Amino acid sequence: MPEKQPRIIVLGAGMAGILAGIRLQHMDYRDVTLYEKADRVGGTWRENTYPGLTCDVPSHFYTYSFERNPDWTRHLPPGPEIQAYFERTAQKYGINALTRFGEECTEAAYRDGRWHLQFASGHRDSADILIAATGVLHHPKYPDIPGAGTFQGALFHSARWDHSVPLEGRRIGIIGNGSTGVQIVSALAGKAALLEHYQRTPQWIMPVENGHFTEAERAAFHDPAVLAQAMNVEEYMASVEAYTQSITDIDSEASQAMAQACRDNLEHSVVDPVLREQLRPDHLPLCKRLVFSPDYYQAIQHPQSRLVSTGIQQIEAAGIRTVDGELHELDVIVFATGFHADAFMRPMAITGRDGVSLADFWHDRPKAYLAVTMPGFPNLFMLNGPNGPVGNFSLIDIAEHQWAYIERLMARLDAGDCTEVEPSLAAMEAFEAERVEAAKRTVWYRGGCVSWYLDAEGIPSSWPWNFQRFVDSMAEPDWAAFGLSPPRAM
Repeated sequence: MPEKQPRIIVLGAGMAGILAGIRLQHMDYRDVTLYEKADRVGGTWRENTYPGLTCDVPSHFYTYSFERNPDWTRHLPPGPEIQAYFERTAQKYGINALTRFGEECTEAAYRDGRWHLQFASGHRDSADILIAATGVLHHPKYPDIPGAGTFQGALFHSARWDHSVPLEGRRIGIIGNGSTGVQIVSALAGKAALLEHYQRTPQWIMPVENGHFTEAERAAFHDPAVLAQAMNVEEYMASVEAYTQSITDIDSEASQAMAQACRDNLEHSVVDPVLREQLRPDHLPLCKRLVFSPDYYQAIQHPQSRLVSTGIQQIEAAGIRTVDGELHELDVIVFATGFHADAFMRPMAITGRDGVSLADFWHDRPKAYLAVTMPGFPNLFMLNGPNGPVGNFSLIDIAEHQWAYIERLMARLDAGDCTEVEPSLAAMEAFEAERVEAAKRTVWYRGGCVSWYLDAEGIPSSWPWNFQRFVDSMAEPDWAAFGLSPPRAM
């Protein structure tokens, strides 16, 4: 560590921001501040509180590797328990003391070798190193449906759930059938007097079990050896590798097996042949982010549930009118319509060297060298940035690999090997060209669907290779890409 401590700012106190704060303290950096626009930590798990909220990653793998949680109640972690875990972890590692809450960054500009930040409150700050841990799914996307403002019942986005609205015995319409819509329908089926699920395009549903851990199991998990045995890391990582291979190779055995599991789930779970066909997608399984659910097909077949595949014409005072002229009278409408997944740090105005704006740099699509750094934006490091792995596996694991990579870059600054770390434009362009070509071979591109994985040009934006390649890429930077020679062995 150099005698003069660098000033480090972390933007965001969700999962990735908490990780950054913990690791920076472990590395003995002492001039660190996290800025969080909300009033507490948690990120997406703070923002989302809808009924049925569940992560589709096995519970014991949705934790930091250094802070396992033996007290999960379900095989898949419920949202409130995840939020409690992050709050507890932040408190344990002193993150709250490092964080300024209620501060939303609006501008960040690189001038004279430092990052200068402006906040909505009027507060200003500057840093030698800026870490963007702003998350991926945090700007809600609202559908453009005429008449939404005329509805006389309760209407809100799933990420802005209004818990003051009673649901028992009400007529509820859920618009959107990604993971969120599916989870809400599963949670409310049988509780609402009428539950209508509006789908634009059907989704493939992967069956999954979500049982409860017994009190005896949870007590036993407090023994690290027992927990490690229960986790079976080797088996889980093999499943992650199989999943990523199935995406990158449609003809692989893993891809065929996962696709068949989805087809069998539909065939064996839905009794009514008419409903079954309404629920049958016209694209290949895995083309969209796979929806895991133990009970959606059962929920949508409940006598008080109804699938609506007819397009929506408009929202009226009394409910939703579909294009066939039918008025669906409702008390509550929920937009489970996702997020602006391409926002990342935006709408912050980010300006790099020589006044180059991030908006201009991303004019065609969000991009970054290995999802972590960008040319022209020195000493700016991203966690879960554009083109990183996104899928049905733990983003905590992804962030930990990325952080290990960032630590190696920061070590070169500490050693005095350089004053600025950024990849060359040539390295960035070569990586991006290779990534785009690889993306065109994935099921996301070839599977015949439209999804939030696709950018404005129809190119999948996520990591297009298998998981092991990501792990290998994060293990050691290609120093030539940063204009640096390999560090001398100690």
